[in-house]
Formats: sequence, structure tokens, C-alpha cells
Amino acid sequence: MAETTVLLVDDQALVREGMAMVLGRQPGLRIVGEADDGRAGVQLARLHRPDVVLMDVRMPVLDGIEATREIVAHCPQTRVLILTTFDLDEYAFNGLRAGASGFLLKDARSADLVAAVRTVAAGEAVVSPRITRTLLDHYRAGPAAPPERERLLEELTTREREVLVAIARGLSNTEIAAELFLSESTVKTHVGRVLAKLGARDRVHAVIWAHRHGLV
Repeated sequence: MAETTVLLVDDQALVREGMAMVLGRQPGLRIVGEADDGRAGVQLARLHRPDVVLMDVRMPVLDGIEATREIVAHCPQTRVLILTTFDLDEYAFNGLRAGASGFLLKDARSADLVAAVRTVAAGEAVVSPRITRTLLDHYRAGPAAPPERERLLEELTTREREVLVAIARGLSNTEIAAELFLSESTVKTHVGRVLAKLGARDRVHAVIWAHRHGLV
């Protein structure tokens, strides 16, 4: 199993200690650093280039949303998983807009935290269904961008468009493979190409793009 490196960014020492205890005993996961504010988190992310950053939202010096935006800009291979006690749409929306690949409440079970880290590290997204619906409702209500839509759609092959629509419908790679009569490895390749052409960091951003531009 390939090692996944994790950076913890939270202004509460007990929270960091708890996460380190849970994640540190998992095979294949290694904590590379801890920070108690967003600015320090950005600096450590640029130093260690971790696979995943667990990011608090409300912190001194620099909040988690802005820290996420900076990490995504400077460390494109690093995935950010936002952790918060506030189940508020604005945090999820702003965090995902900033480039985060996931949003998890701090009261999540240890097993869910571990699963979320592994999922985000694998290039997938972790977002609750309720938050996903809110995001999609927001984009449906907003104006579309026809020139951008047409330009990017022209770059997709027919098969890649089919895969994009399937992703937007919430299908897993296994389900897409069965529906389109493809191997899972082929689907994974198509998904990677779709994300690259759309400039989407992961599946949730591809879902948002597809709904925003009327493909679903």
C-alpha cells in the first residue's frame, strides 16, 4: 500500500492530537506536520507537499478557506479536506469553491475520518449529499457560460461526454463500467481525461460543472 502523507491544521491542540492518534495508527498513513493557524498550515504544506491536508475553517491569522485557496494554488497535487463543527452551507460552498476536495464535520466517527482521508488521497471527493444538493441548486440558479461550455465540450470525445454525464449522475467507476460496457481501468482513464480537460480537481467539481452547464 502506497503511503499517504497528512498535514493537520487546526487551532485546537486537542483536536489535532485526536486526529493524529486516529490516523497515526492506520497502515499507510503518516502525519508529516501540524499547524495551529492557516498561515502556518500553508507554509508547512509548501514545505512537505502532503497528499492530504485536514483543514479547520475558523482559525487565527488566516482562516481555513483562504489557506485552502493558497495551498491549492501552490501545491496542486495536495488535496484539502475541510473539517468544521459548523454544518453551514456557506462553509461547504466557499471551501469547495476554494478548491477543497471534501467537507467533513468534526463529530464524524473515526472510521469515517480515515475513510475520508483515503478517499480524498485517491482523487475522489467527500461531500455530504445535503451539501452537494445545495451546491447544485446554487449553480442551477446561476447563469450558465455558453462560450466556456461549448469550448470545453468540443475538447471531450463522445465517450468522455458519456462518462462525464455518468459522473454527474453520481455513478461510481464500477457502475459506469457496467453501464457503458467498459473495463474499470478504461473508465478510470476516461475519468482522468475528463477532469484534466475540464480543469476539475476531482469528481465533485466535475459534477458541479456538468450541472452548471446543463448536461444533467
